Amino acid sequence: MPQPDFFSRVLDLVAHIPYGRVTTYGHLARAVGSAGSARTVGWVLSGATASGLPCHRVVNRFGALSGAQHFPSPTFMEDALRSEGVTFDDEGCVRLDRHLWVPGDDIKPV
Repeated sequence: MPQPDFFSRVLDLVAHIPYGRVTTYGHLARAVGSAGSARTVGWVLSGATASGLPCHRVVNRFGALSGAQHFPSPTFMEDALRSEGVTFDDEGCVRLDRHLWVPGDDIKPV
C-alpha cells in the first residue's frame, strides 16, 4: 500500500499538469515513486474530480478517457479537453504524441 502522503503527492502533480496537455495514471505513479500504483492514482483522482484540480487531464496509457464516469456528465472530460485544444484520434483517444506531459525533475512533489 502506498505511503499516506501518496495521495497529496499525486494531487500536487495533477495541479501542475499544463493547460492543453494530459498525463497518464502510470506517469503520475512513477513520478511519485510508486510505479506499480497506476490504479491507485485512478482511485485517488476519482474522489477529487470536484476539487477544482484539472483531473480531466489524466488519461489511461492509451489516451482513453477511462475516468470519465467520475465527472458531472459523460462528456465533461472530453468537452473540457477539447476546449483546451486537445485533439483525439478516430477511436476517441487523446493524441498522446501531441499532448502528453510527463512530470519531470523540475517539478518535485511535496
